Amino acid sequence: MKLNERSLAFYATCDAPVDNAGFLHKRGGRGAGSHRRWFVLRGNMLFYFESEASREPLGVILLEGCTVELVDAREEFAFAVRFAGGRSRSYVLAADSQAALEGWVKALSRASFHYLRLVVRELEQQLAAMREGSPANTLSANPNPISNPRPKENGRAVWSALPEQPTAAPKRPPLPPRRRASAPNRPLASFAQLHEHYGREVRALRSQWRGGQAGLAGLEVWHRSSSGGTHTQDQP
Repeated sequence: MKLNERSLAFYATCDAPVDNAGFLHKRGGRGAGSHRRWFVLRGNMLFYFESEASREPLGVILLEGCTVELVDAREEFAFAVRFAGGRSRSYVLAADSQAALEGWVKALSRASFHYLRLVVRELEQQLAAMREGSPANTLSANPNPISNPRPKENGRAVWSALPEQPTAAPKRPPLPPRRRASAPNRPLASFAQLHEHYGREVRALRSQWRGGQAGLAGLEVWHRSSSGGTHTQDQP
């Protein structure tokens, strides 16, 4: 794989956000001691610089086909980046803390395109499963009540967006209250009979009224005659 140094340097120091960055101790080849370098992870490329302010990287590690694992080393919080094949070089790195170690191991394990392809494939499967069980597919599987044949008026089909509702029977008006009969059932009397019946009641009432008037007149005469005499009152 041929890489352009100028393009790599620009990509390593551009203003785009990085996936991870920090100081790591990098062990040199052939038993040499470790050096503290500034590492920057962008995509599947791990750049390392002499210091944080450096503008040109000292090297780059392409992370395709690699595995990240913890190793026993002189440095604490050490891990190794290994590649398949006997002649491939392994990189032993060490972080400054346990939290930094866990962050670097996680970030480097997810940096390869192989891992991204697995993630994309898993997401596609989840999306397909969600589409199969979505309410839209469930609705399309069921018959649409609106698509049923509709009655016709004047030769034209009648369509409605609302489902048909059962037609309620019209309510009957309330019945008028029944009248109680005041007398047993008998044939209706004629006008003459009614006139005679109520005439007798009127004549009886007039006679009672006249008798009452005559009694009041006699009481008034007696009161006048009695008031004209002398009355004595017994003394005890």
